[in-house]
Amino acid sequence: MVHVLSSRILLRPTDPERSRAFYGERLGLAVHREFGTGPERGTVYFLGGGFLEVSGRSETLASPALRLWLQVADADAAYEELSAAGVDILRPPVKEPWGLIEMWIADPDGVEIVLVEIPADHPLRYRPGI
Repeated sequence: MVHVLSSRILLRPTDPERSRAFYGERLGLAVHREFGTGPERGTVYFLGGGFLEVSGRSETLASPALRLWLQVADADAAYEELSAAGVDILRPPVKEPWGLIEMWIADPDGVEIVLVEIPADHPLRYRPGI
């Protein structure tokens, strides 16, 4: 069995500076660490229980199968903050049939990001009998 000590998503953007501005300034993700120099230097952001590393450069966009799932405390507040920051909202917060409140945005390369609020009464927060 693999004993995982840490994890991160590696993202190779087409324009590293633009992506760092998006994740660091517009989304306001906290920086865990930075390494290297120049425009393709690496920046690692905190993502709750994991990390997002934006480093290097790609000539092609990420696969549309790649999506990020980020849990937030309040989807409506996130909507207001991100709208004010000029983030393109693909879909405002909606309570889904499965009980989660989800809103969708995309990074500058089109990587879709779902921001998820888990209501207090949702089974992800509470499991009767346990």
